Amino acid sequence: MTSPAPEPVIIDPVDLAQALIRRPSVTPADEGAMDILQRQLEALGFGCRRMKFGEIENLYARRGTARPNLCFAGHTDVVPVGDDAAWTAGPFEAQIRDGVLYGRGAVDMKSAIAAFVSAVGNSPEHPGSISFLITGDEEGVAEDGTVKVVEALAAEGEIIDHCIVGEPTSAALLGDMVKIGRRGSINAWITVEGQQGHVAYPHRAANPIPVLVSILSRLQSRVLDEGYEGFQPSNLEVTTVDVGNTATNVIPATARARVNIRFNPAHRGRDLQAWIEGECAAAGEGFKARAEVMCKISGEAFLTKPGPFTEVIVAAVEEATGRSPELSTTGGTSDARFIRSLCPVVEFGLVGSTMHQVDERVPVQEIRDLTKAYEALIRRYFVAFA
Repeated sequence: MTSPAPEPVIIDPVDLAQALIRRPSVTPADEGAMDILQRQLEALGFGCRRMKFGEIENLYARRGTARPNLCFAGHTDVVPVGDDAAWTAGPFEAQIRDGVLYGRGAVDMKSAIAAFVSAVGNSPEHPGSISFLITGDEEGVAEDGTVKVVEALAAEGEIIDHCIVGEPTSAALLGDMVKIGRRGSINAWITVEGQQGHVAYPHRAANPIPVLVSILSRLQSRVLDEGYEGFQPSNLEVTTVDVGNTATNVIPATARARVNIRFNPAHRGRDLQAWIEGECAAAGEGFKARAEVMCKISGEAFLTKPGPFTEVIVAAVEEATGRSPELSTTGGTSDARFIRSLCPVVEFGLVGSTMHQVDERVPVQEIRDLTKAYEALIRRYFVAFA
């Protein structure tokens, strides 16, 4: 079954990327970015649903009703600009200088959204369906964005067969890397409450620092694993230790630390949480105050195993760029960690070397080449799966 679609609508991906960048959509602000995207998609024959949760704008758009449903996922929100004066071009002016587009979101990831929209515009007819899942909460706490949209779509019985996330996955050259999985992440906030006192009279106080040091030592002494097929070893890092004691003759009342674990599929977040809680309890035994821990699992590890879907993406990348991409699981978390509960998901986008930096930028030709890769992906996908 061929999806109804209007005549081809020529959308220049660079023009659309500039229009999106000019909207200062620093999380959780939208500033009209979703409106721009919705208008473009409606012009391409998509039915658009705005799905607002809390103060976050989200968009789910679909063209066609038949399967398979190929979804493109991304985010219009961006990180803060940092030192505005350090930018050589206004962070929201979307200037092009010497063939390079400057602006917050140029790499992460408004240009990729523009590229996929343009690719769809050049693919007016296709079997099955194409959909977009776009959030405004990827760079923030990620509580009212993709995770809520995925839950709502699942409850409604909406079926997405495969998803491509447009995160900037390329390392040095466009198409040199595709992400087929990500490690999970868990943060733990550890607080040891003791009793303040004079350092000359330790029997009248309870020093929380040795207990905290013991907890951190216990946590760091464990080798979590030696790696997992396709994944690097899991690692635990102490990200802060805070006592806040400015005096030299005072035993402080409280000591705090935070740790983060990036873990591969050898672990589940809840198991790591139970281990952290157990080590805190063991280190605090016999201490006359208390040790507490709060954990937050921000994502589980996942892997989309190489197969027909990844073969389509690899072939599309090779067609457009001449490069055979590495299938990787490196890097941080993305919204793919939520989408994986709906369908197989793979990430492919621009070179990420300047994302989140001052003077975030991307060569204009790279945006156009990414558009060609997405066009090839759409064409090859429906040949393979329709």
